[in-house]
Amino acid sequence: MPGAGEGRGDAASTRGRAENGAEATRVFTRPASGAPKDRAEETRPFSRGARPADGGAASLDASGAQGGDADATQVMRRSAGPDGGGPGGPDGPGDRGPRGAAPAPRPRRRRRVRVRWIVALALLLVLAAPPATWVWVWYTARADERPPSDAILVLGASQYNGRPSPIFEARLAHAEDLYRAGVAPAVVTVGGNQPGDNYTEGGSGRDWLVEQGVPAADVVAVEEGDDTLKSIEAVSGVFEDRGWSSVVIVTDPWHSLRSRQMAGDHGMEAATSPSRSGPAVIERETQLWYITRETASLWYYWIFGDSSDIEVDAA
Repeated sequence: MPGAGEGRGDAASTRGRAENGAEATRVFTRPASGAPKDRAEETRPFSRGARPADGGAASLDASGAQGGDADATQVMRRSAGPDGGGPGGPDGPGDRGPRGAAPAPRPRRRRRVRVRWIVALALLLVLAAPPATWVWVWYTARADERPPSDAILVLGASQYNGRPSPIFEARLAHAEDLYRAGVAPAVVTVGGNQPGDNYTEGGSGRDWLVEQGVPAADVVAVEEGDDTLKSIEAVSGVFEDRGWSSVVIVTDPWHSLRSRQMAGDHGMEAATSPSRSGPAVIERETQLWYITRETASLWYYWIFGDSSDIEVDAA
């Protein structure tokens, strides 16, 4: 049995051989987890240049090995995978086991995130649509379109025993101005009557215009329709019979967008020139109420294809 001095001598001689360029080999063998002991082993050599005598860090040379006169080689052996390939399987290091596996893509999570964005966007559009429509009603109310047209259409409002209400009279006066300005050669008044009335809105409007000096031959009264949609439907039949296609609609400012939409849906090329006087446009509180009311009525028409049941004089 060698003594302690001999052990120290052997260690010193081994260190000396490493420094002089001789190879020092260390072998580490580790069987793969769960693999049989008689499996083939995979050996991977790792080369490391001998440490310089001064104890400094060795630098890599161009071939990838550390500098020095000789290489010190460490060999690590790992048992082959169960299928004879590299560790963990036939695909080698790229096919890692559960322990060191790279995170796999998560398409389900991505789909969930995409669905959430879609739902959030749809909710945002739903919440923004009513305010946007409110602004659209207000913006259209400020427009005054007077293109040359086949006829001027005055939408009816209340009448009292053959006399137009203040709102209706303001519309008729504006239509008279458009007629005298040469916007169209004819004026159409429209509107039926309520139960018990002896006069219709269309007839009352015609009589008022004739009293103001508009030739009776240039005024057409359509005496039916108890809401905007039914009035537009009745007028569209008259336009078709006469071969007319273009119209300038006279109504209250806040009513312009909805009436134009309905006329367009019935085949008429419609523009709007709203009246700027009368009770519907005097007070700011009244204006805000009419804009809000028309926003709701327009959405009702888009969804149900009918006029709303909200009863307001200006409708």
